[in-house]
Amino acid sequence: MSIVNLINHTNGSMMPEYYKKLAEEDMKERIRRIKKKYGEKLFIPGHHYQKDEVIQFADATGDSLQLAQVAQQNKKAEYIVFCGVHFMAETADMLTAKEQVVVLPDMRAGCSMADMANIRQTNRAWEELTKRFGDTIIPLTYVNSTAEIKAFTGRNGGAAVTSSNAKHILTWALTQKERILFLPDQHLGRNTAYDLGIPLSRMAVWDPIEEELLYDGDLQDVKVILWKGHCSVHEKFTVSNIKNVKERDPGINVIVHPECSHEVVMLSDFSGSTKKSLIPSVKRSREANGRLGQR
Repeated sequence: MSIVNLINHTNGSMMPEYYKKLAEEDMKERIRRIKKKYGEKLFIPGHHYQKDEVIQFADATGDSLQLAQVAQQNKKAEYIVFCGVHFMAETADMLTAKEQVVVLPDMRAGCSMADMANIRQTNRAWEELTKRFGDTIIPLTYVNSTAEIKAFTGRNGGAAVTSSNAKHILTWALTQKERILFLPDQHLGRNTAYDLGIPLSRMAVWDPIEEELLYDGDLQDVKVILWKGHCSVHEKFTVSNIKNVKERDPGINVIVHPECSHEVVMLSDFSGSTKKSLIPSVKRSREANGRLGQR
């Protein structure tokens, strides 16, 4: 049953009215009883992004792939209730044993970035790009993508990447093919490629809505093709935000995730994944500040 049909089947409500009327303490007590009843048969991973009211019942916390790997190692659990978004539960379902049941508590829990690349769009893009560039492209997908997109990259010789291993995987990919198609997050792809020494002038953008390759130069110069997708939350952090913070407190350090825009990452003092040991980029920050000051 599709998500649309499921919602229609439940009259637009994904939660029985009974639960909506429960007092908070009654809900907590019910969860405690369920956890006690099932014991080791029930495993609840909770993503870092969840609220405290959810995390308090989590058996493990972490980022998306880390939690899927923890679930994979748990051979005693019969039920894995993944408190995260859809692609995270999909990944856990792929890694765990067939007899283990992965449950996503709310089927409406989606990721705006993962939703920016579906398999139909990807197949169309691949058809068009291979017409232009031939067999010179290897696809890579951020782990924050659907199972169908991950399967697509695998079928075409590529791989899934995390924000922690992106540099390593991009370096490997460039030993396999001349060009990379990176989806669905253009910012992680751009920031990682730039850190590897690939200039912005050799990066193109594929617009899946218009089915158009955005690039002004000679197509033969293209090294990285970035899918026009992004995290709607990380894009809310702007150059103005960083400049305002630094003006108020010149000694402050700004830490950002590589899913932020290239301009924001360049102005930051530290950038890296959730698990990364942060490495100072103060020199880069000062250089970027100088360029912005000249505009």
